[in-house]
Amino acid sequence: MSISLPVQGSRSRVFRLGAHALLSITAFFLFCCVTAPHAEAQGCILARSPEIGGLPTGQGGVLEPGHFQLTIGERHQFSYQHYVGDVYQEYREQQHTEVENRINLVTANLTYQVTPRVSVEVDAPWLFASRKSANSPIKYQATGVGDTILGVNSWLRNPQHAARNNISGGLGVLIPTGNDGVQNTVNTNTTGTGPVTEVTAPVDYSIQPGNGGWGLVMQWMGYQRLGKTLVFYSDGDYIATQGGTNGVARGATQSTTQPLNNQVAISDQYLLEAGIEFPVPHVRGLAATFGPRDEGVPAKDLFPVSNDGFRRPGYAVTIGPGGEYTHGRDILTFGVYKAIRRDRTVSYPDSVYGSHGDAAFAQYVWLTSLTHRF
Repeated sequence: MSISLPVQGSRSRVFRLGAHALLSITAFFLFCCVTAPHAEAQGCILARSPEIGGLPTGQGGVLEPGHFQLTIGERHQFSYQHYVGDVYQEYREQQHTEVENRINLVTANLTYQVTPRVSVEVDAPWLFASRKSANSPIKYQATGVGDTILGVNSWLRNPQHAARNNISGGLGVLIPTGNDGVQNTVNTNTTGTGPVTEVTAPVDYSIQPGNGGWGLVMQWMGYQRLGKTLVFYSDGDYIATQGGTNGVARGATQSTTQPLNNQVAISDQYLLEAGIEFPVPHVRGLAATFGPRDEGVPAKDLFPVSNDGFRRPGYAVTIGPGGEYTHGRDILTFGVYKAIRRDRTVSYPDSVYGSHGDAAFAQYVWLTSLTHRF
């Protein structure tokens, strides 16, 4: 989901967000990003996490009532470094057995500003992904529309009178429009001799366009100006799914010893961000940002039907610079984030069977988006 540039609303009484409150939130989040001892989330499915498409504190400002904005975003990541818990499995690279996931996720977000506070949005992703083992010529691929989000967002205070600080909240629904059962037919005879051996099976869930279930989207965003130029910001998203399994087999064969892993789990996901924004001197319309991101998939869902099914829970904390350039009705954002902590946590089936699977994580995440207002 994309938070985009601000989303407005709520008719609750005016509440002034003090600098100390937002700084406390940011400081706590930064501490959690560094220590993160108990957080639960994921590696191979991170590309579905929500993205931020700009701050309301930039020269683009808040979207005016009665206006639309269209944001096209792109996320790229190459996951190949394997972790069990927070321990890097270096031997996988040395033996050339690492799994390589290449993800390109294009999102289209259309937002309409209903009132100075309230906006509505629709967010539709399109996934281009591939997966292969470094020591195998077999490549699996999946392309298609992902799960769509419909949401309503609201500023607590009227943004026309809240230039220094504000906070927003939003609710939405994740609609399972994406295909969660893409299959590939591959030749498993990799010897180069003998007959072709074709096998048709679902691709790994980490490159499936859809998650397979409905979800409740909850998000928030806040900012606080300090002085004339510096802005602290923090935001977060959580998608609580229906849980259970989506009925898609994990692979071509079924396990008799670990039946809880035979089908794919419908998993929750989350994103937390914090950082600073400041204008770049002598370049009109350009602002720089810097801060951490924490995103992943919990081992247990918030409102589970059950936590059965195969998933790779874990989280990745990244940190890096970004930028926002505004020109007329157009806003360009970009950022490069380097991983500073990765942890593949224990899933529910892992805890039942006394095992601990691994997950491939990316070293860098590349984000960019272009917004046009009309």
